[in-house]
Amino acid sequence: MQPYDAILVLSFGGPEGPDDVVPFMENVTRGRGIPRERLVEVSAHYSLFGGVSPINGLNRKLIADLKAELARHAIALPVYWGNRNWQPLLVDTLRQMRDDGIVRALCFVTSAYSSASGCRQYREDIQRAQAEIGPGAPVVDKIRVFYNHPDFIQPMIDSALESVRSIAAELGVLDGVRIACTAHSIPMAMADTSDYVQQLTETSRLVCDGISEHLGQHLPWALVFQSRSGAPGQAWLEPDICDHLATQQADGARGVVMVPVGFISDHMEVVYDLDTQATVRAKELGLPIRRSATAATDGRFIGMIRELVQERIDVVAGATPVRRAVGQYGANHDVCPTDCCPNLQRPRH
Repeated sequence: MQPYDAILVLSFGGPEGPDDVVPFMENVTRGRGIPRERLVEVSAHYSLFGGVSPINGLNRKLIADLKAELARHAIALPVYWGNRNWQPLLVDTLRQMRDDGIVRALCFVTSAYSSASGCRQYREDIQRAQAEIGPGAPVVDKIRVFYNHPDFIQPMIDSALESVRSIAAELGVLDGVRIACTAHSIPMAMADTSDYVQQLTETSRLVCDGISEHLGQHLPWALVFQSRSGAPGQAWLEPDICDHLATQQADGARGVVMVPVGFISDHMEVVYDLDTQATVRAKELGLPIRRSATAATDGRFIGMIRELVQERIDVVAGATPVRRAVGQYGANHDVCPTDCCPNLQRPRH
């Protein structure tokens, strides 16, 4: 098998100024039938942050940290960066890789879970870009999803523990503190044909069990969702985080810690939907709230990426890879079956 000669970091992308917001949103929603009013609503979210999404800056830091981590472990592979919806666009990055003589790359997608939008669509993005470039386009192999990798789980446990201890100190008591593990909602039709909810539930269990073990006390927890963007009549995963906060307050919760297990970094869905919208709702309810940090700024998470890269290098070299995972499901597959996570808005292929 052809050895890998580069790493591609593939992400969602985000606007980097006010003039970028509408073109970016048009890229995101093209062909998805998103209502115009939802497009206007979400575009307004960006205006609260100067038209800048945090995601590109966070990815630049992740890439810089990854380069340093690879160098420390003598993995001499260049790192490229491409996005689905904004510059640097994936097709431009793959074209540059071809021009640089890259033959086969290993791709880290900034999504920890299996779903049509979080895995399959990225694979389709790669295929479309390769077709547009034509002969000489690099072969690209996607790294497995990592929802149950210990170096994804442990940073979330540690940051959530800080938030739990902070809110308990404010309240003067730990009893009554509850945990809401949050993730991006998707249509039920999409959830029903993937392992998205199963994987999220397992991640949430692993994180919350770790918190309880450290505290010596079980804290009630629930998996909830955010960032719904579909038509009102379409069924999406529920409950929404804001509705959940109201339910918890009515049920006697003294405080809630939001743990964004569905996100690796603090991009717009975190800083708006949790830090802004949910936080305002909690204040209206008189419910103390905290939001724990995401994993990507933790050195262990960067080490996880390097470890996942090494796994595939070992496979190509004919060595037996070390495939770490915790919990009941083991390490996910490296190569997705053709019918994995079908996008039901398009024909299966």
